Amino acid sequence: MLKAGKALKVSIYISEGSKHHGVPVYSSILDFLFYRGVSGATVVKGIAGFGADHHMHTSRSVEISDRLPLKIEFIETPEKVNEILGKLEELAGTGMVEVQETTVAKPAQVSRTKTTAPPEHLRIEGKAKMMRIYIGEADKWRDKPLHLALVEAMRANDIAGVTVYRGILGYGAHRRVHKDKALHLSHDCSIMLSVVDAEEKIRAFLPLVEQMVAEGLVVLSDVDIIKYAYRAPEQNVEAGQ
Repeated sequence: MLKAGKALKVSIYISEGSKHHGVPVYSSILDFLFYRGVSGATVVKGIAGFGADHHMHTSRSVEISDRLPLKIEFIETPEKVNEILGKLEELAGTGMVEVQETTVAKPAQVSRTKTTAPPEHLRIEGKAKMMRIYIGEADKWRDKPLHLALVEAMRANDIAGVTVYRGILGYGAHRRVHKDKALHLSHDCSIMLSVVDAEEKIRAFLPLVEQMVAEGLVVLSDVDIIKYAYRAPEQNVEAGQ
């Protein structure tokens, strides 16, 4: 992390369309700086300019230009800059790399939250129930997509979690084949919601499922939870928050 005192500011000037192994140069440089532990870097885009080829590039052209100038700038210790400068020159290609001496008057600081102990992970293990609900994508409940309404209802009733899957091929009680075609967005594909929670919570929620699912299939299975862990939300103890 940077400290107050002498440092170097590095500016790299490239064109927006420059590539390195098929990847935009600015992206390659940012990745390199990030994974080499540089404190921070910024990319700014010019709206007009010219370079060594003496061609004027401007954003006022009818087509969006990919030759506009970009500048990548960062500040680091002289030791770090000398360590990575060779690779930066290689990545910059035909661009220009400028190094200036500078002074860090006040280094940036990572924002700190209150020094409270991190919340513990909550774990659930043992016997549970899996509920699967099979419906159609076009099914509604009170003018809302049924699968969305079910997810909202489960969240409101403290169900541990639900995942919605969209089928690509299948048929149901009417024996009509529903197929997700690449060039046609079908609105009648099959939808499956998968839920795992304690049996008592699933059983308590079933009456609501029966009300909401007018046509579909609901199945329950016994499952063993090997590991279900999540971080408990931090409790806000300050008044008014």
